[in-house]
Amino acid sequence: MGEQADAAPGGQGRPDPHWFEPIADHLGAAYLRYSFTKGTVREVDEILRMVPLSPGDRVLDVGCGPGRHAAELGRRGVQVHGVDISETFIELAQASAPEGVTFAWGDARMLNFHNEFDLAISICQGAFGMVGGPAAAHHLDPDRDVLAGMARAVKPGGYVLFTAFNAYLQVANLVEGNDFDASSGCHRETTEVRSPSGERREVDLWTTCFTPRELRLLCEVVGLEVMSITAAEPGRWESRPADTESPEHLVLARRTDRLPV
Repeated sequence: MGEQADAAPGGQGRPDPHWFEPIADHLGAAYLRYSFTKGTVREVDEILRMVPLSPGDRVLDVGCGPGRHAAELGRRGVQVHGVDISETFIELAQASAPEGVTFAWGDARMLNFHNEFDLAISICQGAFGMVGGPAAAHHLDPDRDVLAGMARAVKPGGYVLFTAFNAYLQVANLVEGNDFDASSGCHRETTEVRSPSGERREVDLWTTCFTPRELRLLCEVVGLEVMSITAAEPGRWESRPADTESPEHLVLARRTDRLPV
C-alpha cells in the first residue's frame, strides 16, 4: 500500500484543518441517518455494473466518510482502502470494516498512491468538489489536485468514478441565505446538522459545482479519458445523459497510458 502524504505543499507539515473536520466531529454516527446515505447498496450495484471488477481487485475510496461504500464493496469480495480527512469518520469506518477493507486518515488534495488500484472512487461529495471555499487556501486548483491523485493511484487502464454537483441546477435554484461564487463555481450553503444526541449546530458547507464540459476538460488535463457523464442523484444513478435538472453528474473515466508530468 502506498504511503499517504501528510504534508502541505512546500513541506509545511499537516495543513490547516479542513472546514469539514469539525462538522464531521459533531455529526459522528448521525451522518448515517441522512436520507442520501440510504442508497449505498444500489450505488454499489451500479459501480459493479459500470466497472468490470472481480473479487480481489483493489479500490481506493477517496473521501470515504464512515466507510459505507467501502464496506459494501468489501462484502462483495473487493479489496478497498478508504481515506478521509475526518479522523472521527475513519474511526467509525474501522469499527465495522469487513475483511479486506482498510481505512486511514488522508488529505485528498495530497494523495500519494501510484499504479496500485483497479478503480478509484469519490462519490456523494466524498472529496472531489468539497475542497473549495476555505479548503482551497493553499491550492491553485484543489479539485484538479484530487482528481490527479486519483488518476495516479490507478493502474494504466484503470478506472476513476466520481460525482460532482451540477452547476446548472445550483445556479438556477439558489436559495436566500446561500451564495454562489461565479469565479470559482463554489456554492456555499448554510444548514443545520445534529449530533448523535440531537444537539443542533448551524454550519456552512462549500461545494464546487461543475458543467459536463468542465469535467471533461479537467479529466483530460490529469490524463483521464471520459467514458460517460450521466445524470445522478444519491441512490439513483440512471443511465441517461447529463442534464440541467439532476443534482449531480456521475463521471466514469479511464486512465490513459501516459499521465501528465
